[in-house]
Amino acid sequence: MSNIVRLIIACVVLGAAVALCAFGFWGWGILVLFLGGIVLLSYFFNENMIISQWFLRKEKSEKAEEWLLKITDYEKQLNKSQWGYYNLLIGLVESRKSPLKSEKYFKKSLTLGMKMSHNIALAKLSLAGIAMAKRNKREAQMYLQEASKEDKNKLLTDQIKMMKSQMAQMDKQVVRGGYRQY
Repeated sequence: MSNIVRLIIACVVLGAAVALCAFGFWGWGILVLFLGGIVLLSYFFNENMIISQWFLRKEKSEKAEEWLLKITDYEKQLNKSQWGYYNLLIGLVESRKSPLKSEKYFKKSLTLGMKMSHNIALAKLSLAGIAMAKRNKREAQMYLQEASKEDKNKLLTDQIKMMKSQMAQMDKQVVRGGYRQY
């Protein structure tokens, strides 16, 4: 459903709640006001994205992808501030299937912008992992440094340390005759 339609429905329902209260039906007015508030909240927080985040936390990426695919045109169905988060969620779901294909979603989420610094750090950490998979050490280091700067609440410090130790292991791998020897 389009965001404009949600906003119109919320205004109509909230208007009906005011009318019910004005005519003396306080119980019904409060109930309809509560329902109008829920519809208005769905304008700012899309229910499909909330449910897909919940499934990602439960590590059920198939169901999370199913809920994200219900958003057919994110530019019309989501608020502009949610576009970056939508691409981040698509990137996280895609990274479980094929990590190298998820790079475009993470980059797009960073260009569209996100307000929470730990989500920016998560996107940059994922891009660092993709750069390491491509054996691009310089780009991986750049993304790791940016991720550690953005991780102000220290939510991803363990993952950043683990990624740095993996990068150190990357230096120790020697390629001789086309084969890696450990």
